Parts: sequence; structure tokens; C-alpha cells
Amino acid sequence: MSVDESSLSESSLRAVGWARSLPVSNGVKVARDWTRDHLETLDWARSAPDTVDAVLLTVSELVTNAHVHARATAQLVLTWDSECLHVTVHDASPELPEQRRPTTGATGGRGMLLVDALADSWGAYPCPRGKEVTACFRPAS
Repeated sequence: MSVDESSLSESSLRAVGWARSLPVSNGVKVARDWTRDHLETLDWARSAPDTVDAVLLTVSELVTNAHVHARATAQLVLTWDSECLHVTVHDASPELPEQRRPTTGATGGRGMLLVDALADSWGAYPCPRGKEVTACFRPAS
């Protein structure tokens, strides 16, 4: 059974999304550049530059975490539902991220603290082949 747009009710969720596979060899810059390109289609560079910066830093942190902790390809999915941009990174590790309180001299351990500070909300969810970490961003009006 197929559903055409005319049969959708006014309360139906309409969203646009993009997905990208990011092998460890690609690096995080590819993820940031790809995300920036898609944010430009939403015109956020002009209307919400601080949100763009927050999204790009969050993408960097989540993809880095996937590469470092899961040692595997990261799947990056951006979904815009006209209210919130959902930034989701899937990796093969079943271990959910934790916010840590790093010591002053620690060189790591601040990623999820940054995500918590930058995103409007975030969550981590187990799934059959690993986990997904999703951060949501609402651009300032």
C-alpha cells in the first residue's frame, strides 16, 4: 500500500533527512563539511549561525566518539522536521556514552559534556547492532 502526500493529515510529521557513512579513515572534517553543506540548504548560516556552530561541534564530538570508542564506521543522519534538527550518529559499539567529570590534566572525556551544553536535548539508545546517539537543535527564532 502506498501513501501519497494528499492523503497525509495535517498532523502528519513531514521531515527531510540526509545520511552519510563515515569510515574511520575519512576523518571528522568530512563529517563537518558534509553537515555544513546540508545546513546551508536550511539557510541557518544566515539565520542561526550560533546553532550552526553548535551542530558542527556536536557532529565532531559524536563522530570522534564513534571512531575512537567503537573503532568502526560511523553512520551520520541529519533529520529536520521543521522544529528540530536531529543529529544522529550510529556505531557498532553497544556501550552507551557517559558524561564524565575529567580531571584538569585529562586530554579527553569532555565530549558528552560539550554535547550536553550545546544541544537542546540529547539521548543515547541501544539498538540491535550497536547504539545511536541523537542530539536535537532548535534554531533561535
